[in-house]
Amino acid sequence: MPDSTTDDPWGTRDLDLTAYLDRIGQPEREPSREALAALHRAHRRTFPFENIDVLLDQHPGVSVAAVQAKLLGLPRGGYCFEQSVLLAAALERLGYAVRRHLSRTRHPRTSPRTHLVSVIELDGQRLLCDVGMGWTLLEPMPLVDGAEVTQDGWRFRLTRREEFGTVTWELARINCDQWEPMHWIEDSLIHPIDVEVAHHYTSTHPLTYFRSSLVVGGLGRGPSEGSVLGLSLDGVTERRPGVPTRHTDLPTDAHEIGRQLARLGIRPTYEELDRLTAKIAEIRAATQAE
Repeated sequence: MPDSTTDDPWGTRDLDLTAYLDRIGQPEREPSREALAALHRAHRRTFPFENIDVLLDQHPGVSVAAVQAKLLGLPRGGYCFEQSVLLAAALERLGYAVRRHLSRTRHPRTSPRTHLVSVIELDGQRLLCDVGMGWTLLEPMPLVDGAEVTQDGWRFRLTRREEFGTVTWELARINCDQWEPMHWIEDSLIHPIDVEVAHHYTSTHPLTYFRSSLVVGGLGRGPSEGSVLGLSLDGVTERRPGVPTRHTDLPTDAHEIGRQLARLGIRPTYEELDRLTAKIAEIRAATQAE
């Protein structure tokens, strides 16, 4: 990550803004609620969530330069640190006031901070941007206690909590007719080194979820338009608002795994696909042996 003591601590000047906007199919526009919503939605539509590089021990890092080389230069997605680093840099280059925040994804107290989001201050309001999950916000939502939004049939809610002087925001979604917490955002200042440490833990610690499972997800394309697709060791899921989730088995053949990844616009090299297939088989064998 860049030196946090410089006048560009997050390395936003490294971003090729034209390449980013071309990749997501958006023009350069003055900051506004409308422009922000369109850019957030376009980012979500373009870049799926995936942890393939973490599984293959080849993650390039989360600097702006490393992230754009992968997401703008290759038919790939990325996990939360990559996605949010890229979005935040683009928003700052476009003139938005951006603050980055880390959050906890499994438990508000015992889980490490392994998720990254951005909060935008615009027209006197704080807006949450979250592009770092397969099934998350399509557009920014007001960072207000009790705020609820419905986006293309998907419902989300924010709840403010305070404990020992620390403010957190619980983002939840409706899943199977019940509110399901997604993560807890800490409303505190962070620096580039905090993201670097969180990424290092998430991508290298042997007990982290991303080291022991395939996690791929995003907005469906073509025949799957309007759905949220997910790939994991448990199988392939296709979710639509108000419709029972469809489950199928995850293929074991490299060609078929590649075909499923391509549904989300992810196209690893043949060598990476072979290694990924072998890694999935290795994890499954280890799980069965336990």
